[in-house]
Amino acid sequence: MENKYDLIVVGGGVLGTFHAYHAVNKGLKVALLEKDAKPQGATVRNFGQVVPSGMDSKWQLYGRESLNIYKHIQSKFDISVRQEGSIYIASNEEETQLLLELNAINLANSYTSKLLTKEECLEMYPGLRADYVKMGLFFPEEVMVEPRLMIGKLQAYLEEVGMDVFMNKTVVECNALTNWVQVHTTDNTSLSAAKVIICNGSDFKTLYPSLFAESDLIVSKLQMMQTKHQPNYKLPSSILTGLSIRRYEAFSECPSYASIKAKENSEAFEKKWGVHILFKQATDGSVIIGDSHEYAPAARMDHLGMDLNMDIDNFILKEAKKIFDLPTYQIQNRWYGLYSQCKEEDIYQHTIDRNIHIVTGIGGKGMTGSSGFAKENINSIFNLQNA
Repeated sequence: MENKYDLIVVGGGVLGTFHAYHAVNKGLKVALLEKDAKPQGATVRNFGQVVPSGMDSKWQLYGRESLNIYKHIQSKFDISVRQEGSIYIASNEEETQLLLELNAINLANSYTSKLLTKEECLEMYPGLRADYVKMGLFFPEEVMVEPRLMIGKLQAYLEEVGMDVFMNKTVVECNALTNWVQVHTTDNTSLSAAKVIICNGSDFKTLYPSLFAESDLIVSKLQMMQTKHQPNYKLPSSILTGLSIRRYEAFSECPSYASIKAKENSEAFEKKWGVHILFKQATDGSVIIGDSHEYAPAARMDHLGMDLNMDIDNFILKEAKKIFDLPTYQIQNRWYGLYSQCKEEDIYQHTIDRNIHIVTGIGGKGMTGSSGFAKENINSIFNLQNA
């Protein structure tokens, strides 16, 4: 085995894997190291909705580039991408106003969206309750993936085009030499590279505990669930609802947002637990429903605990039933995901000795924004032209 590379990426989640993807596309020799047999973190514990529509202006551009990248890869190799679009469903006049304003912003930014009347929404989405919907805003370019399949399929594609993927490799040491970085794992594997990018979430504390302690990283715990197969039922597109409209960063750029938020009850259950209601139908016909957000400093993430809060799940189900009459609300799986994010910055980046780059804390933007961001970041780290 040749152990010298242009780039070693530590962390096989979506952020690390897309850094590797763009490096390979630039003709670089790349190794990807993942500590588990397959990724176990936020990358495989989310909805798989790729929704630039929910992001602020900066990250929407990354997300839109990600859409292009996902579609390009899917045209060559099946990584489970489906272009079915996304819709935000307003339940009252305030949410309707925000949809109107976001549609105008999209028009100015040349990002395609389409307002749908109540009647059009009811016709397009079987089971949508007439007493909930007032208006919809549809984004036809947006896609969804199966998160537990996508990352493995993407890595298999990268192996086909020449990248080395090493699973069950826990990196415990990363040493900067004069022009190289040497990486050591728990099983005594040693690899060298011109540059190393570390994208392993809050796990980077193993390598750099003092940096981790000084960071402003926090961890969010999200609860989700999956229904049993929905018989003879098709849910077109990803569904985001009124609480999503009140939560997502894109809407904070709407003129009415501040005054609408000021009137909200900060003590409400959905505010305390960061609940907003999303629906996505998986390829097996089940529907994924969620989610919630509970926060703790990354250094004390164990305070979030290992248990599911059933009050949260019951609240999510109660609210979901106000929006859609699904054939069944029988639940076959429940789980939680953890992701790291920064308190102040939109992503955590720190460079050590010029050639070791920590990139983590992307938060809930990972599935949507990682690919577009990683493309720019690879060009920056290697001083390459954007193409």
